[in-house]
Amino acid sequence: MRVFVIGYGQAGGRVADAFLELAKKTGQNFVIRALAINTARSDLMGIKNIPMDDRVLVGESLTKGHGIGADNELGAQVATDEVFTIQSEIDKRGTHQVDAFLIVAGLGGGTGSGGAPVLARRLKKLYEEPVYGLGILPSKDEGSLYSLNAARSLVTFVNEVDNLFLFDNDAWKKGGESVKEAFEDINEEIVRRFGILFGAGEANEVGQMVVDAAEVMNTLKGGGISTIGYASEEISSEGLFKKLFGKKKAMENLDTVTRITSLVRRAVAGRLTIPCDVSTAEKALIIAAGPPKELSRKGIEKSKMRIEEMIRGKEVRGGDYPLVKGRHVSTVVLFSGVSDIPRIKELQEIGAEAQEQIKEVSSEKEKEYKELLDTNDTIKPLF
Repeated sequence: MRVFVIGYGQAGGRVADAFLELAKKTGQNFVIRALAINTARSDLMGIKNIPMDDRVLVGESLTKGHGIGADNELGAQVATDEVFTIQSEIDKRGTHQVDAFLIVAGLGGGTGSGGAPVLARRLKKLYEEPVYGLGILPSKDEGSLYSLNAARSLVTFVNEVDNLFLFDNDAWKKGGESVKEAFEDINEEIVRRFGILFGAGEANEVGQMVVDAAEVMNTLKGGGISTIGYASEEISSEGLFKKLFGKKKAMENLDTVTRITSLVRRAVAGRLTIPCDVSTAEKALIIAAGPPKELSRKGIEKSKMRIEEMIRGKEVRGGDYPLVKGRHVSTVVLFSGVSDIPRIKELQEIGAEAQEQIKEVSSEKEKEYKELLDTNDTIKPLF
């Protein structure tokens, strides 16, 4: 699946940069273009892999290139003012080979959370290709303002994209470390999963039942929120030795079937990009990636049957992603259209409480200023 990746804001730019780094390291060609958009010049300069020509500074007349300080209403305004400039930058890079757009943004700050939904709306009007969002949720220790921003952005973003992937920083941050310290590890976790999901349709090798771009898009069709599970296992030297020296084929098949079904179970039961009740999913897709001899059609079929029994909907697709030089067997399970997501409910509650506190503080300040001016009513105004 050939994707035009757009990183909007600081977190979005870093993830887009990590996508490009993964594509270069692995030789995968699923990233057709990568663009970074920001209101802060320093954030754009901190990117390593996206070429300078593909870094776009917006809102300079308002921000002077210094960012917007977690004001997502201003972020939305900047995007609205600059949307034709951004559109021109996208068009100049060519979209004729693109299967889909992926807009990546941190939803807690200002630039990405405000601007990403505006850009998504514009792209959906202009192009027939699907527009997906990848929203990164703030951790609790980033404060109530970030939760309020995320709650606001979520409501808009999910309605403007064809499907919204969510990644919860809180679920992935290690104990005792800040998000800033953890962002490289978190970004690696993100791109590892999406590298398999989007890379699968671009495999150059022949597999048993290779996943193509249409299967990914059909799983995501219908909108809503999606989550991804992942599990991986290194191919042991013992297993390679047995294959080289003639282990019985029936036993080999049994080993590969068991490995695939076990990895799928681990992917479902492990940490999802956004923790949720996967039984509420409308659709699902299973992808097994690794050397062709280590993949098993029977293992995928058995796993599909298990997922079918698990989710609310009945559309479960599956296939493999052959990687001849791979040293691991990995599985990705995409659950599309999930609806029971405790973290979103929590963000909405925190956001509503924060909004109420902001109103109270503002009202109190107005009262204090009025009282202050009333005490000085003997002083004549200048005009």
